Amino acid sequence: MKVLPQTVKFDADLLRKYDRPLPRYTSYPPATELTEDFESVDFKAAVAVGNYKKRPLSLYCHIPFCESACYFCGCNTIISQRKAIADPYLDYLTRDIRQVASLIDGDRTVEQLHWGGGTPNYLSLSQVEILWNTLCNHFQFDENAEISIEVNPRSLDREYLFFLKQLGFNRISFGIQDFDFQVQQAVNRIQPEDMLFQVMDWVRGAGFTSVNVDLIYGLPYQTLETFKSTIRKTIQLNPDRIAVFNFAYVPWLKPIQRRIPQDAIPSNAEKIKILQMTIEELTANGYVFIGMDHFAKPNDELAIAQSNGQLHRNFQGYTTKPESDLFGFGISSISMLHDVYVQNHKSLKNYFRAIDTGELPIERGVILNGDDIIRRTLIMELMCQFQVSPDEIQEKYHLSFDCDFAKYFFPEQSQLQQLENDGLIRVSPNHIEVTPSGRLLIRNIAAVFDRYLGDRSFSGFSRAI
Repeated sequence: MKVLPQTVKFDADLLRKYDRPLPRYTSYPPATELTEDFESVDFKAAVAVGNYKKRPLSLYCHIPFCESACYFCGCNTIISQRKAIADPYLDYLTRDIRQVASLIDGDRTVEQLHWGGGTPNYLSLSQVEILWNTLCNHFQFDENAEISIEVNPRSLDREYLFFLKQLGFNRISFGIQDFDFQVQQAVNRIQPEDMLFQVMDWVRGAGFTSVNVDLIYGLPYQTLETFKSTIRKTIQLNPDRIAVFNFAYVPWLKPIQRRIPQDAIPSNAEKIKILQMTIEELTANGYVFIGMDHFAKPNDELAIAQSNGQLHRNFQGYTTKPESDLFGFGISSISMLHDVYVQNHKSLKNYFRAIDTGELPIERGVILNGDDIIRRTLIMELMCQFQVSPDEIQEKYHLSFDCDFAKYFFPEQSQLQQLENDGLIRVSPNHIEVTPSGRLLIRNIAAVFDRYLGDRSFSGFSRAI
């Protein structure tokens, strides 16, 4: 399905009307539906199905350590300047990899690998090499595999970057969040501008295929003018991809956020102005709005995949790779197989104990039913392509004449009608298309088809805007 060039129409009234906490739909069902009432035998059975179907692999390694805490952070991290703490973790992580790899047929190829955190470059060069060799010894990598890593630019030098590239990493991501010094102070992440430009020079010199940077709007002391300066400096930095996340202030879930001066957080009205400016500045300077909070250059693989109707989405976000089995290694990491999702233990103690006893370090999981899979396909098409064909869904999942698409999703019709009345979608018998006004509210549109949403607490989700 070809996708029309992306345009965005900004409607502040609609944004205010629909601004509420919602899942980001990197998966469906969202990870909030995983429960501890899950047996590892079901995970092993799902791996066996993937072996039979020769599904490609996507791998994720979680490095949870950081030298200092960023007050905005919502990730699962361990703060320590005592680098020796990584040694036992690396040992257990390699054992985790070996244990899971023993279940996977060796002829299945890895098309995507990502190291996230935390701070993956918390590891020394020798530790990086140990982990890299463990993965290479247990998996077969496609020659065109996307191999990416997140780095903290404050703990980086030229030698480290060139070593990563020499090993085989071809994509890199680092967080800027904001160039403004007052904002950086307020969130405990001071990064001089000169340092960020120096890191980008090293990255380009090392020859990485793609560079992504992260920004956050809604942080304390941000204003329309200060963030406009950040956007323009980011454009000068010339990354291939830019993610501009909405800050989720959830101190009841992330106590570290209590250190942020709440009265300095910009108002919702100011955040909407910042968002509008951000979209206008980036698109005016050649970036394509991919969706949610992501932008890419027109020649970037994300933009090309979306224009061809071939964009995908998983727990790692938007991707160009086709549907694959995602295996997560390390604490809190998530594995996403065709009809089974699992998450590893979040604490080091429980993670280590499970591996010591020869068990898979799974804390919780969920088995998808047929309805979940149908809805997942529909939601991901909307999230990635901004349109969906009811006929294609009906044909793919063999919905019968007695229960065609319209009847299957009859309970959702009134909500779809409301979205259409508000100009967020256009609906015809054979097509549901997100309008330019709806693209910023794609989570709200996808949520119509989320059958779990009515039973779910909103407190753990970020707001749509």
